[in-house]
Amino acid sequence: MRNEGARGEYISALGEDGRPVDISFATQNWRKAVLDRTRPRRFVRKYFEAMVFTHLAEELRTGDVAVVGSEEYADWSTQLLAWEDVQDKLADYLVDVGLCEEGETGGFDGASFRRQLEDKLRSAAAAADAGYPDNEGLVIDPATGIPSLKAHRSEGQRPSAKRLEQEVKARMPERTLMGIVARTAYWVEWWRRFGPPSGHDPKLADPFGRYVLTTFVKGTNMGPYEAAKHIPGISGHELSYTANRHFSIALLNKAVADLVNAHARLDISQAWGDGTAVAADGTHMDTYLNNLLAETSVRYGKPGGIAYHHISDTYIALFTHFIPCGVWEAVYIIEGLLKNASEVRPTTVHADTQGQSLPVFTLAHLLGFDLMPRIRNWKGLTFYRPSNQSEYVHIDALFGEPGKNVIDWDLIESQFRHLMRVAVSVREGVISSATQLKRLRSGSHKNATYTAFREVGRVIRTVQLLRYLTDAPLRRRVTAATNKVESFNRFSQWVGFGNQGVIADNDPVEKEGHALQLYGGLGHPVPGLQHQRRAGPAGGRPVRRGPRRRRGRGGLHGPGMAPDGR
Repeated sequence: MRNEGARGEYISALGEDGRPVDISFATQNWRKAVLDRTRPRRFVRKYFEAMVFTHLAEELRTGDVAVVGSEEYADWSTQLLAWEDVQDKLADYLVDVGLCEEGETGGFDGASFRRQLEDKLRSAAAAADAGYPDNEGLVIDPATGIPSLKAHRSEGQRPSAKRLEQEVKARMPERTLMGIVARTAYWVEWWRRFGPPSGHDPKLADPFGRYVLTTFVKGTNMGPYEAAKHIPGISGHELSYTANRHFSIALLNKAVADLVNAHARLDISQAWGDGTAVAADGTHMDTYLNNLLAETSVRYGKPGGIAYHHISDTYIALFTHFIPCGVWEAVYIIEGLLKNASEVRPTTVHADTQGQSLPVFTLAHLLGFDLMPRIRNWKGLTFYRPSNQSEYVHIDALFGEPGKNVIDWDLIESQFRHLMRVAVSVREGVISSATQLKRLRSGSHKNATYTAFREVGRVIRTVQLLRYLTDAPLRRRVTAATNKVESFNRFSQWVGFGNQGVIADNDPVEKEGHALQLYGGLGHPVPGLQHQRRAGPAGGRPVRRGPRRRRGRGGLHGPGMAPDGR
């Protein structure tokens, strides 16, 4: 700060007390760059500034430095619940997340948590070692310890499956996208979630029709004025007004939850899954560059953002975030699970490489979720031993040299209170899991909580890797789950055909709304719902729960538009 106004090429390397300025925080390469051999006790000013601010940015990112009064870079530890408040909630928390059984919470402390994790790791390693001789798909190089899995050969589609597919296609009528949105709105009544901020009844001639049309227009990314050219009886101003005044992120999430709940009650959804597993992944969304959330993606090579989905094993989106391209996607994997407002409560989470890190493994375990990702380059990951004395007959080479790569159990036990403070605070909504995971990242040199999260993450990741190597059906389930979310990404790109797929709104809230309507499930077809209307009283005519359709301005009319299929 003393040299804040300096403009010369060099500045003094001595402090106000005449002693050399300590730059031991920097790497050796930075120290060489800022020192000029021809000018002793002088720093190259530009290099010195770059060194200081690069290090400061890293410390802000990891939470080792905080800015008083800042919203984004405040001291996150002050936002956590006090330990006295955590103790009041700890018993219920431990039971709810599965760390304890009812009646066993009284004596659960750091030592108990340590023993629980240690037993978990020892059991997984012992099971993997005992099953190795019969595991035909796994081969471990005894010299390098590098494991390899034999490729699974698919049996192909059975003739009965092909006949079933042909029969389904023959019997399933072709629906228009507008018709699907109208039908789901009519039977599930998610359209009733929308309305003015006052909470009063909407002063619209036909709220059902207006809300369905607005959802269709926003979901397909057409834009209100472009859509009005193709939809008779409504203007672009009416669609724009409805979207701005009657829709919000909170209302959209409630409508999505209604549809997810209705979908979960269908018999056909149970053929795809039971709702206990969810896959998380992001898909790129093209945007204009002149807005706050747009960045140039390194992975995709173009500007935009990421729509991060949580897709149930029943092929429906439970939650969707819109995040910048530069953010590590794993920090949002827990957030979507905690904000899920539907009745579908998954316990197993699948993801790709972007959806995992050591702190994420820890937080998922502490919140009762089983994180099982499909990791690229998993062969290079380190397997950790339970203790220095742990040796195995068949898989010992996995853990490296004897005595190395050992879990620091004393650290985990000593940081038990901090782990519980973070987990309970996140679960109670005091602090966002995304905010917390952004701080608990590699590079932190002063944060003891991060080191504890890293150590627990090593335990959980090693356990999951051992399960992945030894359980062939589990590997197929992980692949199938991640393939489901990839299929959903392709479906979402097909739905958002308007404006060549580019999101024109620059407001981050509007982008979140686009992501929800594009990919959040409102346009998701609910097979079989149209058959529920047969269950009228005493086998008579079905009960009509929706409003009576009226022809006229703002209504749904024309061939294929009526929700009852007429």
